[in-house]
Amino acid sequence: MMWSTKYSNTSNPKLWVGIACFVIIAYLMPYFILGEDTHIRVHDNLDSNIVWYQLLAESGQIFSLTDTVLPNAINGLPRSALPSGLDAMVWLYAIFEPMTAYTIGQTIMRFTAFFGMYFLLKHFTSFGKEIPIITVGASLGFALLPYWPSGMLSIAGLPLALFLFLTIRKYGKATPWYYWLTLLVIPFLSNFVLTFVFFLAMMGVFWLLDWLRRKHVNWPFFIAIAAMTSVYVIKNYLLITSMFFSSGFTSHRDALDLGHNSFQRSIELSLENFLHGHTHDMAQHYWIIFPVIGIALIVAGYRNVKPNWLVGLFFFNLLLSIWYAFWYWEGWRIVKDNFMIANTFNFARIHFFDPAIWYICFALALAIFWKHLRFGRVITIILIIAQCGLVLFPLNEETKYNLIGTPTFKEFYSEDLFDDIQSYIGQDPKDYRVVSIGMHPTIAQYNGFYTLDTYNNSFPLSYKHTFREVIAGELDKNPSLENYFDTWGGRLYMYVAEHGENYLYTKHRNDPIEQLDINTEALKDLGGDYILSAVPIGNAEELNLTLERTFEQSDAAWKIWLYRVD
Repeated sequence: MMWSTKYSNTSNPKLWVGIACFVIIAYLMPYFILGEDTHIRVHDNLDSNIVWYQLLAESGQIFSLTDTVLPNAINGLPRSALPSGLDAMVWLYAIFEPMTAYTIGQTIMRFTAFFGMYFLLKHFTSFGKEIPIITVGASLGFALLPYWPSGMLSIAGLPLALFLFLTIRKYGKATPWYYWLTLLVIPFLSNFVLTFVFFLAMMGVFWLLDWLRRKHVNWPFFIAIAAMTSVYVIKNYLLITSMFFSSGFTSHRDALDLGHNSFQRSIELSLENFLHGHTHDMAQHYWIIFPVIGIALIVAGYRNVKPNWLVGLFFFNLLLSIWYAFWYWEGWRIVKDNFMIANTFNFARIHFFDPAIWYICFALALAIFWKHLRFGRVITIILIIAQCGLVLFPLNEETKYNLIGTPTFKEFYSEDLFDDIQSYIGQDPKDYRVVSIGMHPTIAQYNGFYTLDTYNNSFPLSYKHTFREVIAGELDKNPSLENYFDTWGGRLYMYVAEHGENYLYTKHRNDPIEQLDINTEALKDLGGDYILSAVPIGNAEELNLTLERTFEQSDAAWKIWLYRVD
């Protein structure tokens, strides 16, 4: 009786939503308090996307109507390799300082993830309004996931998009105008080729099945699909034309040679993804959500409950993991070798639906606990607190990457250090070219240097072949690295065999390279004038490299050896 009274006093959804928003704000506070002293993700973030946004914001080519080139990288980086001028993140970087833009992006992403999942569960589940603590708890968990930052709403916005489409499907012309407006805004904050091409395809199948089953065309639903697709096409005009029509250059993606896994390895990868997810879409479901679903299915069977949606979504995620893994199976080579679209476009990315599905399953499983398990209400609350408080909250970027020991935003880009290097060289950066060793080349790009190395989604295949001549000697010494470069090659880096795929040689970890085998003549032919090395090069004289000076500062992550290419 006492528990019933306590529950009735705390069942107001506004209370739980308020608590969840407070938790999200606390999660975001390191960005607002620490600013550039925040530790944030390096992989596919500091080493790439942030610089791409910044480079484009400063280029004067945001709204280029043709695939022109930007001289800042590889002697002319195609404009189509950078984000669309209609991408909201580009404009955040154009208006604000990079870390401020990043913080705004994180805030938008977290709150959209929360309210999108909350509205979806509230309005389209049988318990959504009845048990607000489950609706809010599962939504909060989804909002606290360690998302790939530059994905913005590509994954975090999927529940909101699904809620909007289901609402339009249900109410048709009676759907409020602001639902339509929100639907048309999402494309500017998300990535079409990453997730929404698959999402819209599924909505199209959904619409078609409705038509066949009901013998009635749901025109508002169809218009919603067409409208969102049209906005994406307009937004990504350069990317789409470069992928499907003549772009003026042959992209390195045309020579991708990915997918040589054995059948056994594909089975193993299926299980790994199903249990642990991918680096860009980790749902953190293994320790709590996965067992909860299993126990909920047992309880449902014992109580004679038919959890059709829970079973269906659970196995749908299993199928997504199998599809993801087997996209890299060697058996697909016959298709990839004969159909360019299968080789250049990653159809495995549909697995990015995983996180949203896992948290819908979490909510469905908790509802079974709540209704059909003794002490189910107490257990449900404990599980929500455990998932959100113990599993997810400690994964905020500041805590996670501080423990790992990667540099802060400020330490990573080390602007004052690179200003010193530019001042020492004493020329306009556009008049000389540099490459980096032991660190990501985008650091130099961020600081205004013109680089011959880069990391981008697309660039001329001919340049990749030419650049390979510079690093061929090092690739020959490391077959794994050679395979990585030749079959994918999105990172045009000055690879060092003994470094492998490690590019974070900070001033606290900079053992010298005893024997660097690079072709400095080929580097000079490309226009290379300087090497910015995070480690000393033992055989620099043999390579006709002259050590100009070393640069170091207390608040910089790097100690830089500046070598001139003679």
